[in-house]
Amino acid sequence: MADSLKTRVGRIIAGSVHALVDHLENHAPLAVMEQSLREADTVIGEVRHELGRTSANRHLAQQQHAHLNGQHGKLAEQIDQALAAGREDLARAAVARQLDIEAQIPVLETTLADFARQESELTGYVAALLAKQREMADALEGFRQSRASAAPAPAAAAPGSASPASRMDAVTGAFDRLYARQTGLSGTDRSHTLDQAAKLKELDDLVRDHKIAERMARLKTGQP
Repeated sequence: MADSLKTRVGRIIAGSVHALVDHLENHAPLAVMEQSLREADTVIGEVRHELGRTSANRHLAQQQHAHLNGQHGKLAEQIDQALAAGREDLARAAVARQLDIEAQIPVLETTLADFARQESELTGYVAALLAKQREMADALEGFRQSRASAAPAPAAAAPGSASPASRMDAVTGAFDRLYARQTGLSGTDRSHTLDQAAKLKELDDLVRDHKIAERMARLKTGQP
């Protein structure tokens, strides 16, 4: 994942504080928070796109790795046949091709490992971002209900009218800061970094897998 996108993801999860135009926050907090949610959704879409591209590249690398291994094995058979037929020239050509393949395979294996690492990292980012988005949505709904009797807020600025940097400023610290300013309460959990959120998701999965294993063990022994 590109560093710029990774930075944007980290800012959303960490809820870093960035300055926005104060009068907009004070006069249209609901609109700004709603815009922050829309921007978060945009970033989630971009990370998912990156995840799909990485998964596709890993699949292609796996196919190439399998093809080269298969070709290497086929060449071994052909070398034996060429030597049996007294065609050392053909055997030498096949051996040369085997050496080329043997040079490519370690590089492909390193590439596959990199793609697998990136895929795992991006999957964690998506999970962390979705968790953050749910926190923001819950906080926004509570804020909206508490202000149901208030006068409608001015319309938010049209999407795309601000620069990318301003858009990301709106997503990151604005939501939590606005919520705290308007309600006197803390907004979403700022203490979790991107890596922490991903690790918590991994911990949830681990606990769930353990529960499944326990249930399966009981069922195998006839226990309910």
